[in-house]
Amino acid sequence: PADKVHELRLRLAQQGLPKGGSVGFELMDKEKFGISQFSEQINYQRALEGELARTMETLGPVKSARVHLAMPKPTLFVREQKAPSASVTLNLQPGRALDEGQIQAIQHLVSSSVAGLPPGNVTVVDQAGRLLTRSDSEGRDLNDAQLKYASEVEARYQQRIEAILNPIVGQGNVHAQVTAQINFDRSEQTDEKYQPNANPNSTAIRSRQTNTNQQNGSPYPGGVPGALSNQPAPANTAPVNNPQQQQNNANGQNANGQNNAANNGTTTSTAQSSGPSSSSRNDTVNYELDRTIRHTKVNVGDVQRLSVAVVVNYRDDGKGKAVALNDQQIKQIEDLTREAMGYSQTRGDSVNVVNSQFNTTEPTGGDLPFWQTQAFFDMLMSGGRWLLVALVAFILYRKLVRPQLMRKKEQEKAAAEALAARAAAMEEEEAFSVQLSKDELEQERKSNNRMSAEVMSQRIRDMSENDPRVVALVIREWMGNEL
Repeated sequence: PADKVHELRLRLAQQGLPKGGSVGFELMDKEKFGISQFSEQINYQRALEGELARTMETLGPVKSARVHLAMPKPTLFVREQKAPSASVTLNLQPGRALDEGQIQAIQHLVSSSVAGLPPGNVTVVDQAGRLLTRSDSEGRDLNDAQLKYASEVEARYQQRIEAILNPIVGQGNVHAQVTAQINFDRSEQTDEKYQPNANPNSTAIRSRQTNTNQQNGSPYPGGVPGALSNQPAPANTAPVNNPQQQQNNANGQNANGQNNAANNGTTTSTAQSSGPSSSSRNDTVNYELDRTIRHTKVNVGDVQRLSVAVVVNYRDDGKGKAVALNDQQIKQIEDLTREAMGYSQTRGDSVNVVNSQFNTTEPTGGDLPFWQTQAFFDMLMSGGRWLLVALVAFILYRKLVRPQLMRKKEQEKAAAEALAARAAAMEEEEAFSVQLSKDELEQERKSNNRMSAEVMSQRIRDMSENDPRVVALVIREWMGNEL
């Protein structure tokens, strides 16, 4: 009704209704034709925010969630590109809280849903405005992981030492403590070395270059410049000499022959040679060098140093008396400890074995009486808490529960009495009605029988008058059955 609209609105407002639900990708189904690119981008961002909020609301501690995305415009310039960011507001359930793993899960959920969004750019706050994400979470997680790894390494060495010494000194007679110094630094190193070839015959040729240069003489004539050197040789003529000249020529034949031979040789050489010539060859061979490249990556978590402390209890001499171990036995225990821990002198490990009698007396409360000890106060505080709870429960029972139970019992008792009275009245009424109407029922039965016989006879008469053929068939059927 119209007159109750305002009243209904007030009632809904008291219950926090109506609640605005987040929209998801169904918003993209309502896009109109001709929508601008800016509006389409805004709708997509709203839909993505709504889907992320719905996903976070599926977590147990989260009652409701809101997500805001800051997505910069894409640009072609790398220097101007900015990473997107996101902020998440969580409304947690009453009495619930998120641990560090769940907060990181929400960060990675948002980061994986938005392209280019690093987990460090996601900020998570709760309904009270408390910041749930911290910038140093990565370093803190790394430190926690390092401490956990170091504890595991120390516990493993401790178990190995105690496992090898327990069969010798007895269960519970040895205690070991290990301190491990572990290197968590990450380092990589690349070395490149060159050295001469060990075997020159087996060296590999990297490159070879051969240069050959040959130059012949010039085809043009050469010699002493001038007219005399360019004149042709004179013609051969027979000499006319007297005997005295012939004798002189014969005597000087050797000298003249040598000169002529020299002249002829020079002439011939000049005639056959066309000029000076030269040739050269240059070979260049490059051999491969003996090169070694080594890439070294230091593992994270290497043990740099171990410090082991071992305490061994006195042994029993068989007569119920505890005696100390001798030097040889302590030396054996120390040697076994070194072997179990993997002792390395280069690494700087240290081992200390102490033989001492264990204190087996149980701790006592001292001279103070029991009612002055801390245990008594703890027990008293615990009992007081339970007593207070019992007292509050008793008061609630007396003030609230018991009156309701009494009222309910009285109502049930009154209802039972009323029901019993009604049942008794009904029984008396039924007995009286049965006693009074016994004769009337008999008379009524007889009158009903007479009336039914008369009615049946009247119906048979009417049927015989209206349809005699049916009556005849019925009578014939009766007669056939009797026969």
